[in-house]
Amino acid sequence: MSAAVAASRDDGQPAGAPGSPDPVGALAARWADAVAGSSYVPLQPDELHELLRGLLHRLLAAFDEPMADPGSVGRDVGAALVDAHFTNPASLAQTLCVLLEGRPATGVARRRDDPAPRDRRWDALVAAVAEGFSAALQERALCEQEEILAAAAAAREQAREALHVSQERFRAVFEGATIGIGIGDLEGRILEVNPALVRLLEYPVEEFRRRSVHEFMHPADVEQVWRLYGELIRGERDHFRLEKQFLKSDGESVWTDLTVSLLRDGDGRPRYQLALIHDVTALRHLRRQLEFEAQHDALTGLPNRRTFLAHLDAVFAGASPGARAGLCYLDLDGFKGVNDTLGHEVGDQLLVAVAQRLVSVVRDRGLSVARLGGDEFVVLVPRTSGSAQLVALAEELLAAVAQPVQLGGRRVEITASVGVVERSIADVDPAELLRAADMTLYWAKADGRSQWALFEPERDAREITRYRLSSALPAALAGEALLVHYQPLRRLDDGRLHGVEALVRWEHPRMGLLGPESFVGLAEESGMIVPLGRHVLRAACRQAYAWFGAGRSGPFVSVNLASRQLRDEHLVDDVRAALADSGLHPQQLQLEITESTVIGTDPLTGHTLDALAGMGVRLAIDDFGTGYSNLAYLRRLPLDELKLDGSFLRGLRSEDAVDPVDVQLVGSIVSLAHLLGLTVTAEGVETPAQVAVLRELGCDAGQGTHLGRPAGPADLGRLLDPR
Repeated sequence: MSAAVAASRDDGQPAGAPGSPDPVGALAARWADAVAGSSYVPLQPDELHELLRGLLHRLLAAFDEPMADPGSVGRDVGAALVDAHFTNPASLAQTLCVLLEGRPATGVARRRDDPAPRDRRWDALVAAVAEGFSAALQERALCEQEEILAAAAAAREQAREALHVSQERFRAVFEGATIGIGIGDLEGRILEVNPALVRLLEYPVEEFRRRSVHEFMHPADVEQVWRLYGELIRGERDHFRLEKQFLKSDGESVWTDLTVSLLRDGDGRPRYQLALIHDVTALRHLRRQLEFEAQHDALTGLPNRRTFLAHLDAVFAGASPGARAGLCYLDLDGFKGVNDTLGHEVGDQLLVAVAQRLVSVVRDRGLSVARLGGDEFVVLVPRTSGSAQLVALAEELLAAVAQPVQLGGRRVEITASVGVVERSIADVDPAELLRAADMTLYWAKADGRSQWALFEPERDAREITRYRLSSALPAALAGEALLVHYQPLRRLDDGRLHGVEALVRWEHPRMGLLGPESFVGLAEESGMIVPLGRHVLRAACRQAYAWFGAGRSGPFVSVNLASRQLRDEHLVDDVRAALADSGLHPQQLQLEITESTVIGTDPLTGHTLDALAGMGVRLAIDDFGTGYSNLAYLRRLPLDELKLDGSFLRGLRSEDAVDPVDVQLVGSIVSLAHLLGLTVTAEGVETPAQVAVLRELGCDAGQGTHLGRPAGPADLGRLLDPR
């Protein structure tokens, strides 16, 4: 059996070959078959299989270990291949094909912002293998060069004692080296070339000897090449090394790693020049391919996020004073639905089609489109003249995307939303410009999709404030920053206290005392409304007991419930626990809910209302008149009170200008509510005239600044005075 892998494998199939249950062994066998014959390797087939199997285990271990450095492991594997004498670039090409085709399954679902992160980890490992192979191969070439230089130096030193032996040794190295070697005099005449150089440039030996070094100048050579060469010939330097192109005899260019050294005589005078030329064309092409893949999106071929960010940084770094720049940040509407209904293959085809259409819009303008990930694209516009330029571009982009596209016999229609931002470069940095575009894209989608939105600094400031408040809310709830203030509800017939409404406040360290309109909506969006409502409920029950004690009659405390709280299955238990912990009687607690919360209630909500009413807790409809205003529906609910929205009282503010329509409307609502057995509290009472009209209409109670402003528990003592 031959020791070379170039020989075919014997009939005995190694363990783990295809057909065996060992997938690593199967991949190792495919790898061994692929590289067989590409390099001369002194290994038997079973030894080669075990070598590649071990390297695969190292790659898979790095792939499965998130903390491992894929670059280090991959480079070590690439270097191990060269150490095993795989020195032909074809071996590397076959290796990359096998590893990329045999990538392990990730088991991770594709996501919109990062479709396949473990795939990229495997790709990073494979790229590192190529990098390690290239580095080790160049290191091997350098070692050969150093051996050649050492042999030349040894031959020169030993010339007097064993000239014949040294010449034989140098000739063996010269003739047998795998890299090209040329020797010339100081005038540039070529004296000797070895067979490897003849094979590389495909000129016969006689042709080399008729030429000078300068005749091998390449049109693409930079001035530095010949400056270094001149310094070497003059004895100003002993060697130089660089990558340089040479023209072969057929006119084709070949990239080489060139090292030129100056050979001196026994007296130290320059005598000859020695050139070592290693073909790196395949490695250079591979390196460029890897660089392209690292800078471009694999699906669409567009610049990727990293390349876009580098371009954006360059635009900012090279901007002149007063320069402006803009972004059109585009995201497809409903793209997930395309993937879910038509499949990811059609989705990928759609992304490619959209990318091509975007490129067709911006190409003639000298602009470029980048894919940031998922279905997000961005166009960078440097040296802008104003937002109108960006808006016009956004409309063209939207129109291009909206055109139907035929994919695999299907007519697919898609729309997009675009966030448009145009700013002075002096006022922002690249990250801030991109953040503003992303935020503006969110506005476009929130405002209805299939449209563009223009960045507004004031709206952005509000969004940032909302975000900061939302982020700080959990800490505020855990601490003592959330306070409960109380506003009195007074009977209109005698002015006595009917109850108090608990109103949450936030003592913010920088923004001062914030009302519920600043953060309750954020709590509902984030899900914090349930623990926030529980906090207010407990505090209100404790304070009400401290003021009123426990009894069936007398003032009550009223607490607002959000719709999400009412749907929470633990609400009844929370109310029961708050009453038990405080000692407050259930009839001294009123829970306020809005019309929209209870209209069309589901069975769980209806059960919750019945359970609360069964405990004796009062239930009130808050802000009546702003929703459905359906008293016929409300009569089926276990309600105790109706709170009339303050908008009904605007026509009653002045004694001299009372709106008779508003008077009749409020009177009708009060009468109908009383017919249903509900007490009525009017909200937004701000003037004595409103009190007089409401009292005449039979309204039971009122709430507003005229009857008492919200205040903290310590300041509310005078409001509890029944007079």
